[in-house]
Amino acid sequence: MNYNDTPEEAAFRSEVRAFIETEAPKNMARGEGFGGAGEGWKAWVKKLADRHWVAPAWPKEYGGAGLSVMEQFIYNWEMAEARVPRPGGIATGFAGPTLIVHGTEEQKSKYLPEILDGETVWCQGYSEPGAGSDLASLQTRAIRDGDDYVVNGQKIWTSGGHIAKWMILLARTDPDAPKHRGITYFIVDMKSPGLTVRPLINMAGTHEFNEVFFEDVRVPKQNIIGEENRGWYLAQTTLSFERSNIGGAVGARQGVEDLVQFAKTAGVSTLRHNPAVRYELVDRMVEAGLATQMSLKIISIQAKEGVAPGHEASVAKLYGTELNQRIARTALKVLGLYGQLDSKTEGVDASKFGRYKYSYLRSIANTIEGGTSEIQRNIIATRGLGLPRA
Repeated sequence: MNYNDTPEEAAFRSEVRAFIETEAPKNMARGEGFGGAGEGWKAWVKKLADRHWVAPAWPKEYGGAGLSVMEQFIYNWEMAEARVPRPGGIATGFAGPTLIVHGTEEQKSKYLPEILDGETVWCQGYSEPGAGSDLASLQTRAIRDGDDYVVNGQKIWTSGGHIAKWMILLARTDPDAPKHRGITYFIVDMKSPGLTVRPLINMAGTHEFNEVFFEDVRVPKQNIIGEENRGWYLAQTTLSFERSNIGGAVGARQGVEDLVQFAKTAGVSTLRHNPAVRYELVDRMVEAGLATQMSLKIISIQAKEGVAPGHEASVAKLYGTELNQRIARTALKVLGLYGQLDSKTEGVDASKFGRYKYSYLRSIANTIEGGTSEIQRNIIATRGLGLPRA
């Protein structure tokens, strides 16, 4: 790996840093803005849109900045370092790329501009109660009826479904075909009659996920992306996004740095003088540094070889999510009884401590969502080590 920027990359990094310094909101947390809330968020997104940085990896002809994977890496790194929020998620990462590659001109002109506004939320109708890790086993049905398809079934773990305008939906249109075939890719209006969204509250007490029920929901045939029964292959579509997850690695390091700062300044003397706490914090910092090295390795593969990472991305995902859990456990040890506080606790400055309780409870799901640790280990074993399938 080459740790040094080229002159062109150094110039771009300086450009991003200068933009953040002069334009980024000073009082907006990195997670804020889900769903496009608040005037500050809207003003920030407008500034990003003016630079084509809402979806910087998209081609220029579709409103993106056409960044190379290394430029995306630098952009993502600097945004993470500055702890500033960015629009993204399903809209820019999945729906937009699929439309760019497989959508009709009418679909592109209808949907892409509002994605680039940064305020329209999309959700993903993939997982089902009986089809999570084995997604191709999905059973939600879409039956042709004139100019529409009638959809019946259920989706689960639908992030942002309660505030989304559109859903990208995988539904089975040919039940007699092999399970990876006979699946079609739809765009669904979340206000459609017969569509019900039910909240799922996670262990941390927040509402991110949902169940979505379809009861005779009619979807116009013009809302199919690509060809009927070819949806599984469309679902694999991406643009040349960088896959390093540098933002996660930076966030892990910043989380440990915040803990170190707390341990230095806390009024409880045992936090400052307990050797076990110091050693554990050192371990977490070393591990966060390793996560960064994994990100650098992945982006080096992409930049030099021009291919998306395979098992290397699974290694980074597995390591990063388990690291999040270790950092969360360390945080509760550092905080002691303060770790029981949350932002709603009265009579104490719980805003200082509540994030750690939340992080601990929320991190439990990290090794399940986005591909379970078991799935990642299988990928590493078969594709990385060449071991036979179990």
